[in-house]
Amino acid sequence: MKKELMDILVCPVCKGKLDLTVEKEEQDEIVAGALYCGKCSVRYPISDGIPNLLPPENTAQSGR
Repeated sequence: MKKELMDILVCPVCKGKLDLTVEKEEQDEIVAGALYCGKCSVRYPISDGIPNLLPPENTAQSGR
């Protein structure tokens, strides 16, 4: 995920601001980390450079 995406990404539930935590970065690409919405208290993981922005109710169902 490119850091520039932070300018346009919002929480899919409340449309609030997301805070970025970087665990692994290669050049200008965030490979692992998380996006966090303080308003909803929801953490969205970033894995292999792809942010998983599915709302919490959808992530529980996708585990079937």
